[in-house]
Amino acid sequence: MPTALITGATAGIGESFTRLLAEKGFDLVLVARDNKRLQERAKSLSKKYKVEVEILQADLSVPAQLAKVEKRLSNPKKPIEVLINNAGFGIKDSFLKSDIKSELALIDVLARAPMQLMHAVLPQMLKRDLGVIINVSSVASFIAGGTYSASKSYLTVLSESLNTELASSGVKVSALCPGFTRTEFHERGRMKMGGLPKFMWLNSDKLVEQSWIDAVANKPVSIPGWQYKLLVAVISTVPRKFVRQIGMNVRKKQR
Repeated sequence: MPTALITGATAGIGESFTRLLAEKGFDLVLVARDNKRLQERAKSLSKKYKVEVEILQADLSVPAQLAKVEKRLSNPKKPIEVLINNAGFGIKDSFLKSDIKSELALIDVLARAPMQLMHAVLPQMLKRDLGVIINVSSVASFIAGGTYSASKSYLTVLSESLNTELASSGVKVSALCPGFTRTEFHERGRMKMGGLPKFMWLNSDKLVEQSWIDAVANKPVSIPGWQYKLLVAVISTVPRKFVRQIGMNVRKKQR
């Protein structure tokens, strides 16, 4: 059976990917910080979908723990056909008031870790001329909204670059750029989201399904939801000063 590795696999978009891929017959490697939740997810997925599930407890902001995941990805005896770089978190505070340790950890998890994990798995994928990488980025990558936005911009651009570089191979790389999605993300970041209109919220399972379709079709960027496709279209045409203001307004509403 082919194997997929998912980071941030115990909740939200990552958890949705675990069910989608298990249903498609992939064995799984689940990566997250919470060992108890990893055990629970592994048991549930294995029982329901009859697939093999490995777990790797790791905090991707810690180099030694990230190295464990890199080692698994580069193992030629147990190759990984699908990599989902999903782990992440947000910071509600302004950059002017935030804790530098939190800012550095955010960059490590959102930008450095996905880059290193792709670098670890791509040689094996290219050797077999087969593989799919989905980097869970964000619509925030198209605006100017603090370190989170900047880190996601890095991930989106790197995904686009690799998609182009690998165009003649059987390896596909795609950036998933969702908007606001009903997960634990905002609660964990202590962000205030009560004022956001209901139509702006996306369903995790639905956007993950669309992301998979787009990745298999080798689309470099997947933007689920008509509302966010429209937003990105507007952002690409208006003067950049308005884009910066959009980013600032979004950040203020989260505090």
